[in-house]
Amino acid sequence: MIAATKVLHIDRLSVQIYKSELDMAQEVANIAQQYLQSILQHQEQTAVLLATGNSQLKFLEALINLGGVDWSRVTLFHLDEYLGISADHPASFRYYMRERVEKRVFPRQFHYIDGDTLEPLTECDRYTKLLQAQPIDLCCLGIGENGHLAFNDPSVANFQDPYSIKLVKLDTANRQQQVNTGQFPRLDSVPQYAFTVTLPLICSAQKILCLAPEQRKAKIVQRMLHGSISPDCPASILRQQPQASLFLDVNSASLIF
Repeated sequence: MIAATKVLHIDRLSVQIYKSELDMAQEVANIAQQYLQSILQHQEQTAVLLATGNSQLKFLEALINLGGVDWSRVTLFHLDEYLGISADHPASFRYYMRERVEKRVFPRQFHYIDGDTLEPLTECDRYTKLLQAQPIDLCCLGIGENGHLAFNDPSVANFQDPYSIKLVKLDTANRQQQVNTGQFPRLDSVPQYAFTVTLPLICSAQKILCLAPEQRKAKIVQRMLHGSISPDCPASILRQQPQASLFLDVNSASLIF
């Protein structure tokens, strides 16, 4: 186990700070591994909701390398996907998950959102049924620079959303982040619409592990933890979730003291 340099509780949210992103990722992997092992001791199968993005790379690598999880009993979902993008596009979240996770752990099932469907509303119905067929035991996610969780941007975030997954228009800050992190070459190449699992569905998970490393996340982490709990900063909803933990490195935590 890797000890956090500082542990805080802000409202109902546990916040743990590590000296480096690598330490943070390794410890979250330890926590996820032990939690999944515990779940599988008491039930035959488990369901996990995963995120993409740079914040998840070291964590997913560490979790897979740890071993000790019977992935043949784990059903995986992902949080979001662009509309109108093929599963083989390098920026597709299906591509990210297939290459970095599915091909390495061979889960019981990996339910993907069909981003290039011809009937987006029908796809929402299909994925809703899959999500609701079993409770989500674990949700792993990150925070966007505008405070989004999944693709719940401030403009579309709804703390009482009646849907489990919906089609949304992405705001410019979100789309620019995808360019800045190298997912797309320029803003006009980023799709304008995407599917996203909603905030109530995320918060229904029995355990939530949220990773937000790097200096570029410092301002939104400060706002998330010290601003109002509001859809204007969607990630602030985690402060109402006692089953959630936020993991930071010293860079992303630099403005919260």
